[in-house]
Amino acid sequence: MTPRSALNRSLLALAGLVLLGGGLLILFAGLGLYRRYDLVPPAGWPLSTPDDVLLSSADRARWSSQGWWWWPAVIAALALAALLALGWLLAQLSRRRPGTLPVGGTPPQEGVQLRDRALGDAIATEAGALPEVEHAAVHITGRPARPRTSVRLTLTPLGAPGAALGALCEGPLRTARRSTGLSDLPADVRLQIARHPPHRAE
Repeated sequence: MTPRSALNRSLLALAGLVLLGGGLLILFAGLGLYRRYDLVPPAGWPLSTPDDVLLSSADRARWSSQGWWWWPAVIAALALAALLALGWLLAQLSRRRPGTLPVGGTPPQEGVQLRDRALGDAIATEAGALPEVEHAAVHITGRPARPRTSVRLTLTPLGAPGAALGALCEGPLRTARRSTGLSDLPADVRLQIARHPPHRAE
């Protein structure tokens, strides 16, 4: 798990817990479950019966009399929160693929560039031909200046993970670095064993 995905999952989990807790508290009040089951709402929680409101008339009058700066400040804070949420959403939807890679270093020699899909397909084809490898899937991620390789290898039932990993590093990945001129091409490799049908004993 990358730091970015860990942060995203943590933020989503925290937001989900807050929304779930608030929704349950409001639901309990709306259905009158506090009184029906003798439950005690959290201290200071304004909603405990179906007739309660979040802001009473006195509260609305008190907040309205704070001065001319109050509502502009509230609107600015809400707008800032909405912009931050929108920026975070756009960051999640942004493409995490480099698109094209410079060949021969940065900047590319003579303007030659290679599409990330072509490089991924080339690595997958060479990796799929390795001994005891049944299937290979490769995706290029990251930025054009710092690409990363995500490899998923499916080994035959008799395949040795250590040998397959060594062959991958010494074969397709080294070829990719040499062909593109990249000094460093980090790789995230996932290995799995193909399922084989059960043998019938007679």
